[in-house]
Order: sequence, then structure tokens, then C-alpha cells
Amino acid sequence: MIPLTFACQHVPGVSVISIAGDLDAANADQLDDQLDAFLGRARRQPGDHVVLDLSEVPRLGRSGLRVLLNIRALLRRHGGDLHLSCLQQAPARLLNDTGARRVLTVHHNVEQAILAALQAR
Repeated sequence: MIPLTFACQHVPGVSVISIAGDLDAANADQLDDQLDAFLGRARRQPGDHVVLDLSEVPRLGRSGLRVLLNIRALLRRHGGDLHLSCLQQAPARLLNDTGARRVLTVHHNVEQAILAALQAR
């Protein structure tokens, strides 16, 4: 298992969080805690969006997916949304197999995700 690391950048209205490592049952709580911490500091305005750069996430388990869906629900309750970018093959397959791809917004790259988030505001 590859341990998780996080980095966060902010532009007005959008927080970009880069995640590296495997997102699975062993670290879903860590993912949840880190996203809560980033969002708690970043959420200054209703309607803020979050872009998750998943280019360095080779594996995504159902527990990690559950955290992503919960974060999306929280953001949407406050007028924002979650944008995923740069999915590797295995995470993309999980989103397709579970039907989560129909509710999660996925972009090919971070730049597209940021632009979409800014336009959605």
C-alpha cells in the first residue's frame, strides 16, 4: 500500500487538493480527516468548489469512494461541488463499475477541472 500525501492550493472560489497514494479501507479515515481539515480552512464562501487531483492515486477502493461521495454531498449542500481530475485506470474503472461516474464530475486534467469549477460558480 502506498501511504497518502496531500497538498492544497487555493484560487478564489476553488481549492485544488492533490492526493498521492492508495485510497482504500486502510486509509479512508485519513482521507476523510484531511479533506475535512482542508475544507474547513478553505470554505470561506458558500458555493466554493473543490478540485481533487488524483493523478498520483493508482488505486481507489470502495471506502475511499464513499469518502469522495460524502464530500461531494457536503459541498453541494453549501452550493459548491466536487471535481475529480486525472483519474488513473483502476479508479476510473471503479467509478464506472459502481455507477458513481454518473454523479461525480470527472475531468481529464486539473486545468479543465478548475475552469469548469470557476464557470459553475
